Amino acid sequence: MNSIIDIKYLLFIAYLALLSMLGFIATDMYLPAFKAIETNFGASSSHVAMSLTSFLAGLALGQLLYGPLVQRMGKRGALILGLVIFGVASFWLANSETILSFNIARFFQALGACSAGVIWQAIVIEKYDAEKAQGVFANVMPLVALSPALAPILGAFILNITGWEGIFLTLTGLAIALIVLTWILVPSDKHIEGFTKAKNISYCSILKNNRYLGNVLIFGACSGAFFAYLTLWPIVMEQHGFAATEIGLSFIPQTIMFIVGGYASKIVIRKLGAEKALQVLLTLFALCVVGIAVCTLLFQGLSLYPLLIIFSFLAAANGAIYPIVVNSALQEFSDNAAKAAGLQNFIQISISFGASSIVAMWASQGEMAIGVGISICGLLVLAAYKLRGYKNKKALSVATE
Repeated sequence: MNSIIDIKYLLFIAYLALLSMLGFIATDMYLPAFKAIETNFGASSSHVAMSLTSFLAGLALGQLLYGPLVQRMGKRGALILGLVIFGVASFWLANSETILSFNIARFFQALGACSAGVIWQAIVIEKYDAEKAQGVFANVMPLVALSPALAPILGAFILNITGWEGIFLTLTGLAIALIVLTWILVPSDKHIEGFTKAKNISYCSILKNNRYLGNVLIFGACSGAFFAYLTLWPIVMEQHGFAATEIGLSFIPQTIMFIVGGYASKIVIRKLGAEKALQVLLTLFALCVVGIAVCTLLFQGLSLYPLLIIFSFLAAANGAIYPIVVNSALQEFSDNAAKAAGLQNFIQISISFGASSIVAMWASQGEMAIGVGISICGLLVLAAYKLRGYKNKKALSVATE
């Protein structure tokens, strides 16, 4: 009996992992096909690159869409709707005849993918208690790091066999599989008494919760620090004379350390508790930020290897921090988890986009720009941690009056 339960749990975890990775798979899987798409449509490279911009626009907008939809349709209904949009858009992409049609379809594909990214977190929060949910997040979130590494490899394999259209037909098939699994694994919640009333909350009300906002800002600022690194690191390595192969290999340690950090967080939480573990991990994050600032702002022009080592520890810290702050934020709105998750993801994407844009404007400054961007994000993490604790202090003072 226990083995059957374990198999069902592992199947459910695998399903959640696919949902969590869907947006990243759709982003990265077609990257090897850029040249083939450009040739097929007779388009310029900038027109094809716009497909990424269209996807990111849809990804940002969609984060705020599915919270209200869950209020009306329930988690299963809203998720299936989003997966249908994703599947139809993927099929549309495979059959596009112009680059304009292709880019429009990418926007709708992102809108559909958002349903998975938002609602899987709500499913976890509403299905499990806080401790169990923490473990599920720690199991699922590190797997997201595999997407950027594996999706382009799979995309290149499909491209060589079927052409670029096969990539989007594969995504169509994935959407169909997820729709079937959603119907089987996610129970309908519209029949629950008080369903609509329980979910009726505004985004402004959610933002007034300091503990929620503090956790979300920590999530966003830690992500922003990593995106500041990802944006310019290839340029920095090129400035230091490294070849394309070496640049690609340099991202492997961070991917491995992110996964290690995510699973190691379970051990740290078990020994110290979530709150103490977060303090320890944020201290590690802060030490990494200081180390990066010293290497990039005070001692410029040195070897990149110390930076590479520090970035790897930063990735491990992020991998361990994410499950804790996401769970802590969404537990504040366990009856409104989809809306809270959508707002959380929107803020995280916005901060990451802002950090990436800031360092991109100063790309010519190389590692110095990375140091400045990560330092700013580090200060935001500190402010967010202070904000995170403000609510508890206020509640304590009221309780003692």
